[in-house]
Amino acid sequence: MIAYIKGKLVHKDPTFVIIDVQGIGYKIHISLTTYSAIKDQENCMLHTYLNVKEDSHTLFGFSEEAEKKVFLLLLSISGVGPSTGLMVQSSLSSSELQQAIVNEDVRTIQSVKGIGGKTAQRIILELKDKIIKEGIGVSDQTSSPIGYNTVRSEALSALITLGINKNVAEKTIDKILKNSGNEVTLEELIKSALKAA
Repeated sequence: MIAYIKGKLVHKDPTFVIIDVQGIGYKIHISLTTYSAIKDQENCMLHTYLNVKEDSHTLFGFSEEAEKKVFLLLLSISGVGPSTGLMVQSSLSSSELQQAIVNEDVRTIQSVKGIGGKTAQRIILELKDKIIKEGIGVSDQTSSPIGYNTVRSEALSALITLGINKNVAEKTIDKILKNSGNEVTLEELIKSALKAA
């Protein structure tokens, strides 16, 4: 329906962006992979998927067409909705996810919050052949460390938005920051916290 949106980034958050297109602000939910790719840009284009429900229309955006394809493949699995799909793509890079599926690594997929053993097995069973056949790949973005307070507050905001209890999120983030000596990027912090929470 809406293949992509191109415009000025007026708000950037690890879980969503607002893109201004000729005076209309589109709120688009994103993964950490997309956030890493666009966080330093003023203008961008996101490949989009519009999820239509009775009570809402929600846009999901991806910096790469391949990431969108993986997201749509995840949605084809029974029990995996858009929020879970984004959670998977925020916790695992596309290459990690593909390797886990091809190598039938249930434990890696199950490490994502909200994915149980049966769902992880279903993802592997239903997507292995498709991923091998289509050879979908997304280049992982390198990310650079930013200020500690900004990283902590943005990570906390992202985790709360993803449905993690605020107290649990704060304790997890503080523990990770302490263990890493504060030398951690926002993306790494959120991924680690999602696995630990």
